Amino acid sequence: MAKKKPFALRLNQEILEAIEKWAADEFRSTNGQIEWVIHQALKEANRLPKKPKNEEKGN
Repeated sequence: MAKKKPFALRLNQEILEAIEKWAADEFRSTNGQIEWVIHQALKEANRLPKKPKNEEKGN
């Protein structure tokens, strides 16, 4: 699994509350929801980093 790096993020109160509600609706933590949203945006933009071949096969 990839290492996770702590990162400070500032959001306005309304955005944070919307993310918290969305996360609760999907049984995720707020942090997990933010990660999921970013991952989906990168995927849709075709900007996800390429995985090394040994990771693609599950090794």
